[in-house]
Amino acid sequence: MHGLLLRQLELFLIESRDILAAWDAYSDEHTDPDGWPHDPLSYGQHMMRRDAETWRSFNRIRYAARKMLATAEVQLQQLNPGAIQSRWVWQLTELTTALTQLEKLQGEWLETRDALSSEAVPGTEEFDDAVAERNEEAWSSLDTWSAQGQALIEMHALALTAPSRILTSSPGPALSPKGVGHTSGRRG
Repeated sequence: MHGLLLRQLELFLIESRDILAAWDAYSDEHTDPDGWPHDPLSYGQHMMRRDAETWRSFNRIRYAARKMLATAEVQLQQLNPGAIQSRWVWQLTELTTALTQLEKLQGEWLETRDALSSEAVPGTEEFDDAVAERNEEAWSSLDTWSAQGQALIEMHALALTAPSRILTSSPGPALSPKGVGHTSGRRG
């Protein structure tokens, strides 16, 4: 199971880097030398698209990200200290902090969504603005996962080559209580 989750993480890493590269190319072409957009409305729409695409990509692992972190922490404790990259502890801390923020934002989004009027469905301004706000606030944490997530894959690869058996899947359920299994018929 952990290997499957890591493959999903790899897909997120690839997609998020592609999304960021496309954004950087757009931003470079559509801003002046001081970084001000030529067309602020279009620039904002492209930024919203970047945020939404990155959220959607991360969503495939969001439900299990806490479990992946727990597995990596156990692996880190069991690996030969001489084989451990010194940056991994810092990266795990950064990923954990970013995930906590993403879970908080998702929880707030679910509360907001549940408080919206019954007419506020995907495609309406009220709904779409609330989703865009969550995605915008999540961007920094999603970018952290994009930049630091490779560490989980590296730790797992090292665990697989260790001479003694090292945990390669989570020791138990560690799913986030916010948003897991929460459905009410509206998307987001």
